Amino acid sequence: MDKVRVLFICGHNSARSVMAEAFLRSFAGDSFEVASAGFEPADAVNPLVAEVMAELGFDVSGHKPQSVFDLFTQGRLFDYVITVCGETEGRCPVFPGVTKRWSWPFADPAGATGTREEQLAQVRAIRDQVREKVERPFAEVNEA
Repeated sequence: MDKVRVLFICGHNSARSVMAEAFLRSFAGDSFEVASAGFEPADAVNPLVAEVMAELGFDVSGHKPQSVFDLFTQGRLFDYVITVCGETEGRCPVFPGVTKRWSWPFADPAGATGTREEQLAQVRAIRDQVREKVERPFAEVNEA
């Protein structure tokens, strides 16, 4: 069986798409090829995201944000292209061969406010929403 190819896209590839990629990699194992990218890649993963993911055993601190346009020009093909933030929805390039395109808008962890603990709580809530959303639809794909 060919691997199911999934691309998660957000603005900077530093938070939501990184979390989604990590969760799907862990959940799906070798049956999926998973990538994430952004329109304007950040220099590094959001530190709050790295911290809350580490709480669950995921080390995303070394993730290098990449451009969705680089993947497009490399001719990469994906079965699913999933935007995880509302502001990027209309900017997505059309990848050849894409069979499914989904939009899962999540709040931006960069917008977390308040004390450090309040910010961490907000980012944890986003992380948990991302994990639940990623696991649900791909459970059936993974069982096929």
